[in-house]
Amino acid sequence: MTDSAFRPIDAALLPDAVTAYLRAHQARDTAASLATFTPDAAVTDEGRTHEGITAIQSWLERAGSQYTYTTTLTGAYRADDAHYVADHRLEGDFPGGVADLHFRFTLRDGSIERLVIEP
Repeated sequence: MTDSAFRPIDAALLPDAVTAYLRAHQARDTAASLATFTPDAAVTDEGRTHEGITAIQSWLERAGSQYTYTTTLTGAYRADDAHYVADHRLEGDFPGGVADLHFRFTLRDGSIERLVIEP
């Protein structure tokens, strides 16, 4: 899906699975984060793909403990009923201290089937 397919939306219009994931991720609540994914979901972060709930759980636990950071939602976009992007600014004690990231969500049956996190 190309970036031109996405249109800005009010963040309040992000689907429940996306907002629940973002809220749980910010709270570093692994169980609540996992509840938003399909059993066969995949997450790509830092160029590595984690497939299935067990791999996603390991990624969440590792990512949540490596650094201390805050996240700020800076934009929300929708292409269609299954594709959304939530842009975030992360600030913390990781190398560089500030990062602007796109969280690209693909939904299936109200849950997150795929999440790609990239600059």
